[in-house]
Amino acid sequence: MNWIDQLNQSIEYIESNLDKTIDISLISRIACCSPYHYQRMFSLIAEITLGEYIRKRRLTLAAYELQNSRVSVIETAMKYGYASPTTFTRAFSKFHGVTPRQAKKAGVSLRAYPKISFEIAVNGRGELKYRIEKKQGFRFVGIKETVYNDGVNNFIRVPEMWEEARQKGMIEDIFKLSDGKLWGVMGALADYTQDTVDYHIAATSDEAIPEGMAELYVEEGLWAVFSCYGRENIPALWKRIYGEWFPGSGYEHSGGVEVEWYSDGDLDADDYLTEIWIPIREVKKHGTFKGDFDKEECTELSARQYSG
Repeated sequence: MNWIDQLNQSIEYIESNLDKTIDISLISRIACCSPYHYQRMFSLIAEITLGEYIRKRRLTLAAYELQNSRVSVIETAMKYGYASPTTFTRAFSKFHGVTPRQAKKAGVSLRAYPKISFEIAVNGRGELKYRIEKKQGFRFVGIKETVYNDGVNNFIRVPEMWEEARQKGMIEDIFKLSDGKLWGVMGALADYTQDTVDYHIAATSDEAIPEGMAELYVEEGLWAVFSCYGRENIPALWKRIYGEWFPGSGYEHSGGVEVEWYSDGDLDADDYLTEIWIPIREVKKHGTFKGDFDKEECTELSARQYSG
């Protein structure tokens, strides 16, 4: 079974359990990767967080059932995991534009979010330039913000953070804290959840933490370092790393901090150099991931789930 099949089996598990509690650790085991890697990969490739996808699929099915059966609003709310009819009505109305009771009437327009399916695309975008290197541990000091991580809005908010920091003179303040272990001011992504990530604009530093700033420790480890020319190409490179490089690389995400490194030069130039550093570890040769689930075991596990 290849990586695309594993991803699609994980989607089948989600679809079969939308009316039950969905365990991210089980989903990731079906896909034969770590929960961290699965959620990060999902949001970048699908351009929606795993949590948001599950929520929209549940609200899609809930609307269908309300329109095509005699099920009550309370029963539907409970079935799809909402603690109360009020909470369900609020979420339903925000997604569909009508209340659950209105949805039961004939002719009412509703929204549908379709089931995702992954497939290999031959797009001819050229080679990815990367190197594998080991880096010592270091400490970042800088500003931090928790941003919504859906593979879309985070690529809007992060550039805004940099521009706001420049206007306030924060970039210069952070640069002055640098101990020179790594050059310049960088972006760092840490502490992922299903829907958010902490983004740091920081420099390596041994200084005390100034008021209004935060620290971030990065452990020693192995990194895949990808080159990017032109700042506007950074979002596309992130997606290519997860959608094209990881599947056949022999590595998986180690769960550590990701880093964006920026060179000294004209930020708006087409050849402006940036790098994306991804913390990695080797996938065991017999094909297992952390948790000792090999591909055959993952297949058997997912098959048992589909059979109920």
